Amino acid sequence: MASDRKWINVQDWIMMAAAPVLMYFLTRSLLSRLDPDAGAKSEAHQKSLAASARLKSIFGSNEEDIEDDDWDDAERPPAQDDRAKPQDLQLSQYEQTIAMEVVSPNEIPVTFDDIGGLDAIIEELTESVIYPLTMPHLYSGHSSLLSAPSGVLLYGPPGCGKTMLAKALARESGACFINLHISTLTEKWYGDSNKLVAAVFSLARKLQPTIVFIDEIDAVLGQRRSGEHEASGMVKAEFMTHWDGLASSTKQGGTQRICILGATNRIQDIDEAILRRMPKKFPVSLPNSSQRRQIFNITLAETRIDESRGPGEKLAFDMNALVRASAGMSGSEIKEACRDAAMVPVREHIRNMKESGKNVRGIRGESVRGLQTEDFFGQRSASRRPRAASRPSITDRDDVQSDASGSTEEVEEFGDDEKVRT
Repeated sequence: MASDRKWINVQDWIMMAAAPVLMYFLTRSLLSRLDPDAGAKSEAHQKSLAASARLKSIFGSNEEDIEDDDWDDAERPPAQDDRAKPQDLQLSQYEQTIAMEVVSPNEIPVTFDDIGGLDAIIEELTESVIYPLTMPHLYSGHSSLLSAPSGVLLYGPPGCGKTMLAKALARESGACFINLHISTLTEKWYGDSNKLVAAVFSLARKLQPTIVFIDEIDAVLGQRRSGEHEASGMVKAEFMTHWDGLASSTKQGGTQRICILGATNRIQDIDEAILRRMPKKFPVSLPNSSQRRQIFNITLAETRIDESRGPGEKLAFDMNALVRASAGMSGSEIKEACRDAAMVPVREHIRNMKESGKNVRGIRGESVRGLQTEDFFGQRSASRRPRAASRPSITDRDDVQSDASGSTEEVEEFGDDEKVRT
């Protein structure tokens, strides 16, 4: 009997101790459900975790790549040591939004080797922008003038490789790369766009050296006009203030290692104050004959070529004819022409299989013939199907020289060669 009473007393004490704890969690759960900002707080918490995880994954892989490289202790670049570790970063809600725009180099398959005809621009970008930005110790000892430019502008006709250059920079620069979208800076609440612009530069300072890429920069930082909306003008003013304003370089923090990289087809629409902050301007014009040859070689590197000779020792695949016929075409147009031409042997083989009554699904890649010059002009398909003759892939055109104006610093432009190399 005494033991039963003792056991009952223990149960009472347990219930008395558990009741306040249970009441606390019930009250907390009810208050969280009644809190009107509970959803926003939960969303902010999830965004914070996502931003931190993304930065850790990006910079964690970069540190592993640096450790895997054969660096001597004296030659190891000190630029990466100054960057704050992702776990030590304290990001605001606006910086967390911008952090989702940080690009991981491992996610980009494009390298400088994949770009044809732009060797001069790549070399200039590497020596005058990338090295001073990521390895300032190589230049600071020689002259204080040898610092990375605050802005770089790539301009020229569409399809000439401006965005592809930016992708390769993100892959090989070694700097933090922020791909800033226009939609990221657009908010419905008044003043939030300005705070996002400020967050771009505050996050870039925490992760410096940093490259901020803005594609179609003329749409964001175009010329200011009297009838422009007030919010748009405030965003441009905020951008210029942080870019090259009073607090862009301080005695305590030093000069910020942030480079704004812009790409545009309409350089004349960019505000003059923005152009002044982009001293390096590279015209990416239509390729000349040697550049077109290089683009063809890179594009068709993994394509089977028919190396046989026809009547009169005529080559089945004549690179010189393609280089001449593609005059005035951009790199993007050449790539699409190669894609269309590469489909011609496959379609031809499929039609032959169907005519012979064989199963199309049994086709092997080894049985398809190599690429020929006629595939680019549609001559072979025209003989079989006359309708194809009205849509040739490549047409003979005179060389077109793109206009390059408004530049303060330009790389040399080469005219098309009079004779194509054999």
